[in-house]
Order: sequence, then C-alpha cells, then structure tokens
Amino acid sequence: MKSTLQQAATPSNHYPGAPGANPNQNTLVLYDTTGAWGWLGEAYGVQAGNLVSHGSKYTLQPAVNYTSGELAGYTGLIYVGSTYGEPLPTALLDDILATTKPVLWLNDNIWQLSARASNFTAQYGWTPGYFDFGNTLSVTYKGVTLTRDPLAVPSGLLETVISDPTKAQAIATGTASDTGVVSNWATRSGNLTYIGEVPFSYVGMSDRYLAAIDMVGNVSNPAMQARKRALVRIEDVNSEDDPNSLRAIADYLYSVHVPFSVAVIPLYLDPNGYYNNGVPMSVPLNKVKGIVSALKYMQSKGGTLIMHGYTHQYSNVANPYSGVSADDFEFYLSHISSDNYVIYDTPPPQDTGLWASGRINSGLAVFAAAGLSAPTIFEPPHYAASAVDYQVFQQMFGTRYDRGLYAVGWCPNGNCGTGTPDYTRIYGQFFPYLVRDIYGSNVIPENLGNVELLASNHNPPRFPADILASAQCNTVITDGVMSFFFHPYLDISYLKQIVVGLQTMGYTFVPANTVKQG
Repeated sequence: MKSTLQQAATPSNHYPGAPGANPNQNTLVLYDTTGAWGWLGEAYGVQAGNLVSHGSKYTLQPAVNYTSGELAGYTGLIYVGSTYGEPLPTALLDDILATTKPVLWLNDNIWQLSARASNFTAQYGWTPGYFDFGNTLSVTYKGVTLTRDPLAVPSGLLETVISDPTKAQAIATGTASDTGVVSNWATRSGNLTYIGEVPFSYVGMSDRYLAAIDMVGNVSNPAMQARKRALVRIEDVNSEDDPNSLRAIADYLYSVHVPFSVAVIPLYLDPNGYYNNGVPMSVPLNKVKGIVSALKYMQSKGGTLIMHGYTHQYSNVANPYSGVSADDFEFYLSHISSDNYVIYDTPPPQDTGLWASGRINSGLAVFAAAGLSAPTIFEPPHYAASAVDYQVFQQMFGTRYDRGLYAVGWCPNGNCGTGTPDYTRIYGQFFPYLVRDIYGSNVIPENLGNVELLASNHNPPRFPADILASAQCNTVITDGVMSFFFHPYLDISYLKQIVVGLQTMGYTFVPANTVKQG
C-alpha cells in the first residue's frame, strides 16, 4: 500500500471526473481564500468540485490565482464567493464578461463583475441588489418547494433586480415565511447563472442545496442524462440479526424486481456485555451458519454484499453510545454533548494507514472464512473517518457507498492530499448521484436517509412519507439517484411503502454496481 507521502508526491489541482462523466467537458472551479473566513472557501470549493465530478473533470483553485485567458482551456466556470470583498483579478472579471461558456456564480462579489462591465444591466438584463436578512425559509425551483434552514438566514440572501425579462429570468425564488415576500434566489441571463447565497451550509435532504446541485450540473455537463434510478441498502447486518427477517426482505425485493445492497458488519462485538447482562460478546459472522446462509440467499435474490466497517464500533468505551457494534463510530471519536448532540471529536490516537488497513483485512478474513466473496464496495460506519482512512478505503476498494466527511486544510491551493487536515473544521456532504470525491474514490450516493421511529440527538423521527417527500424534492436534479437504507429489524411494511412510492414516481431500482459504473 502506498503511504500518504507517496500519494502526495505529485501535487495537482486537476481532477478526473467520475465514471460516466462527459470526457469532452472540463470545468474550472474557483473559490475565495482571504479574510477571517478565508478557510471556509476551501470547504465550499471542495464541495463544488465533488459535485462537478459527476459531469466532468475539473480544476480546483483559489480565485485570486486566476490568470488572463485561463477560461479558454475550460468548457465552463463555477465561482463560489464566500468572502465579501475578495480581491478578484480583473482578468477573471473580463474573461467572464467576454465568454459565452456557462458560468455559475454563487453569492459574494457579483458587484465587482457588474462594476467592471461597461453596462452590466444592458448586457444581462438584471442588477445586483442588497443582502436580504429576512426569514426566507423556502426556495421554489422547477415548481418544487425546497427547504432553507433558519440557521442559514443570518448569512443573508443577495437580491437581484430584473429589468429586462427578455434577457433575465428568476429560475428559483425564495419566499419569506413571515411576510410571504418572494425574491429572486437564482437568476439566469444567457450563459450566466447567479445564486444569491452559498447553499452548501445548513443543508438537509429536502434543501435548496438540491437546486444548486442541478445548476452545477448544467455547467459541468449541459448534456446530462435524464435517468431515473433508485438504490436500496439493507443496513448494519451482523451475526445477531434474525436470518428469517433477512430472507423475508430478500423475497419481497426479488418479487418486485428490486436489486439491493447488504451492508455487512463482519465481527459483532459487545465488549462490556451492554446488551448481554454484563457478559462480553464477540461473534464473527462465519460462526453463525444461519446468518451466512441468509446472506448467500440474499445474494441469490439480487443482493450485493458490501463491507460496513470491521466491527462498527471502536473499543470498550462508548463512542458515543454503548461500545457495541452497529451503535458506535469505528474510525472516528465522538461524544454526546450536555445538550444531547453528537459531537465529532477527532480521529483515534492510533489512526494510521496501517491501523485502518489492518481492520479492513481482518474483516475481509471473516468474509473469506464464511465462504463469501470479498466485497468491492466499502461503507464507513456512521459515514465518518479521517483523511488517512479515506485514502486506505480508496486504495483497497476504490468505491464507497456513503456521505463524505472532509476537513479544511486538506486541499491547500486546490491541491488535495498535500495539506494537513484540521479536524476542528470538518464538514460533511451528501450526493444525489455518483461522484469521484477529493479522496479519489467513486462515491455511490445515499441521499434520502432511513426510517427512524424515534427521535434521537435532536433528529426527528423519519417515516416512509418523509423519505418520499425528500425524494420528490430530489426530482429537481437531472440524473438524480434516489437512494435510501433500511434496517432489517424494522417492520417490512415500511420498506414496501418506500419501494412502491419510488416506483410510482417512475424510478427504477438498479444494483449499486450499475451506478458505480456511471
């Protein structure tokens, strides 16, 4: 296995697209770096780049590094303005004003572009206005109402004024919950699309983030396919599950022509006997013939086994719940705060490439002992790991099935993998389609969540109707994949409701390996 130093030996801010990306497309992604919040620009740039990878290869770099004529080498440009007053090069402004290539501009500094133009209003048919800090809690795009978290409100929403509707249109609008006032959330004129905020913070599964994703796709690949695919993953399967429940799930999904994935935990651990009257338990998958038989049966019915960590827990301490498999984080430390939030702390002290690969190899040995083929897809427990771990996952599998966790500092000047991650500044991201993220992994999406009957750590219960409502919001995305997961201990009727609902919406379930290919 390569070391981190070997991986970083040839730094580059040029990144390939995911499988299926348009080979003729190449997108330039620019972000801010100055000021007290300059560090946030890298996070936003990385998130934009991850999304762009579905449609094209791309270059990621600070906006201040732009050189005259650079845009000529790309098919489109995305600029994320997160620092008010970022000193944008006049060459960048001039090239944007002169190009006919698609440009997506998010939030700050649009006034620099309008001031640079000889007559911006005459050219584009609209004018930047002022920041609105009103209670805009919903965004409507393509006729679908999306949410906007109240925590995003203090950041403001820059208004636009359309003076010539033959040149400019509001392609998405925001509505204030208290006054009902409607404002322009996204404005398009010719090749220029403008969004009045950076919708990468305080996002949810039904959020205005989905509208931004679609607009990113319009730049990265204007010829994006309009496929309607769906995925279902049976979650946290381990040696303590009921084989009959697993077989019943497989029978149902097979009967309605739904291929599926099974996230398998190779070794079940309850080191303190938390659920076993104080008696410790250690039960590898291969020691329970009924579960192994059920897994093989699921495979015969269209199931794809994926590896869901080694133990899905860290040690004999709560991390953050019980120390038991399927409850806790494995590759990241966490705790429950006094006000009942899950707090992500830091990677474990022994976190190295050898430690992570050792756990994976131990898990693969359990699969082999059970007579099961080695999975080719990995799902990090609770979607959390360090940058070092993610590199190991990429080297050993190449494909993940999750939502990514990233740290500021990993991509200095757009050169991902050459910096030192700052785990006090982490951010997560979910995707609605296949991407190749900054760790180099193909990431199969999971964007709809799962059924939860009870509230937990300020997360409300989530029922099939909630999942289907999020799916309806995701229909605004061209080539979106509707992907959810389901725990086998729940009543199968919940699974049936979601499957039928997505099929009724016109989505076809496919194997994860199909999405993996682009």
